[in-house]
Amino acid sequence: MRVLSRLFWALVFFTLFAFALNNQQPATVRFFFGLNWQGPMVFVVLVAFGAGCALGIVAMAPHWWRQRREVRRLADPATASAGAVAPAKPGDFGPDHPPREGL
Repeated sequence: MRVLSRLFWALVFFTLFAFALNNQQPATVRFFFGLNWQGPMVFVVLVAFGAGCALGIVAMAPHWWRQRREVRRLADPATASAGAVAPAKPGDFGPDHPPREGL
């Protein structure tokens, strides 16, 4: 399994390396107010990919924080409201049964 994993990552590396070698021509990125930046195409693509990943993480962070806060609130019975349903424990549903045949 370790050999297959290393072969997979070697294939990914050589594919990205070939992509970088094939995209070395200069590219110009034009910003507002006449500003521009010129560099190899592979760097432009890498910067755009990294900026997209960073923007996605920043956009999801408030949702993740809200979810963590909600899980902590539900896990602590002292802070749970009176009408809230407490999370079920493994033994609350009766004895554990093995799965039936054919399902």
